[in-house]
Amino acid sequence: MTTDPSPRWPERLFVLGQRVLPHHRLTALMYRLARSEWPPLRRALIGGFARRFRIDIDEAQVPDPAAYPSFNAFFTRALRPEARPLGPAGTLLCPADGRLSQHGAITDGRLYQAKGHAFSLGDLLGGDEALAGEFADGSFATVYLSPRDYHRVHMPLAGTLRAMCHVPGRLFSVNDASTRLIPRLFARNERVVSVFDTAVGPLAMILVGAFFVGSIETVWSGQVTPTPRRTLGRWDYRAAQPPVQLARGAEMGRFNMGSTVILVLPAGAVRWAEGLAAGAPLRMGEPLGHLATTGADVAS
Repeated sequence: MTTDPSPRWPERLFVLGQRVLPHHRLTALMYRLARSEWPPLRRALIGGFARRFRIDIDEAQVPDPAAYPSFNAFFTRALRPEARPLGPAGTLLCPADGRLSQHGAITDGRLYQAKGHAFSLGDLLGGDEALAGEFADGSFATVYLSPRDYHRVHMPLAGTLRAMCHVPGRLFSVNDASTRLIPRLFARNERVVSVFDTAVGPLAMILVGAFFVGSIETVWSGQVTPTPRRTLGRWDYRAAQPPVQLARGAEMGRFNMGSTVILVLPAGAVRWAEGLAAGAPLRMGEPLGHLATTGADVAS
C-alpha cells in the first residue's frame, strides 16, 4: 500500500459531477453507440480510439481495425496467445492487463481502497457474510483497467465455478480520483461476483462496473449486465453438469469498456511477489505472487 496524494480541486469537481449524473442512462447510450455497425460511426470510433490510446493492434488475433463490425468488438478484441505468456506453475497470475490499485491483507473483514477509505468484504460480496467468513484474514488484489488495456479477464489459477452473484448498484468512475473521494466505491458500484473452488481454497473474482461500463459478461453465462432486473441475483453452479471448470489462464469474462477486477483469496493462500506495489503496471498472465500449494491443480 502507498500513501495516496490529497485530491486536487479539479478531481473533487469531477467526483461531485458524478453524483448528479444519470449513470445508467448515459451508460445505456454508450452501450448502443459502442455496438452500432453503421460504418461511418464505427470507423470514427475505432480510429479515434486507436490513435488516442496508441493501441498495439499487432497483438490482436485480427490486426485489421476495419475487420471489426463495431467499436465494442474492437474494444473486446482477442489477443494472439503468445502475446500474454503465463507465469510459472505455482504462481498466482494477474487476471487482466491494467495497473495494481491496491493489494494486501483483509483486516477485520475490510479491504483497503485508498487513504481514509476501506470497505466491507461482506458488502462487496453482495451481503453474503458466510462467504466473507471463508476469506477471514485472507488477501486481496485490485486491478484497474484503463481504456487502452486489453479487456478480457482470465483465471489466475485453475478453478471450478461454485456460484455467481449479480449485485446492482451505482456506476461511478473507478479512476484514482474516485477511489480517493468516494467512500466504499467498489461496494457501491454494480458488480458480478464469481466464486471458484481451487487447490488453495475458495477464490472470489469481482468484476466491478463503472461509468460507461454497464455491460459485463462471463464465458459460462454470456452477458450478465445490463439487465432490467435491479435486484440481487444469485446462481448456484455446484450441481452443474458438466461442472464449469476453467483452466489457469483461461478467459472467464470481459468488460465491454474498462473497469476493475478484485481478487479475494483465503488466509495463507498467496505470498505476494517482492516489489509488488500500488501503481505498478500489469499484464495478464504475469505472476502476482506464489501460491501456498503447488500441486497438479495449481500448476495446470
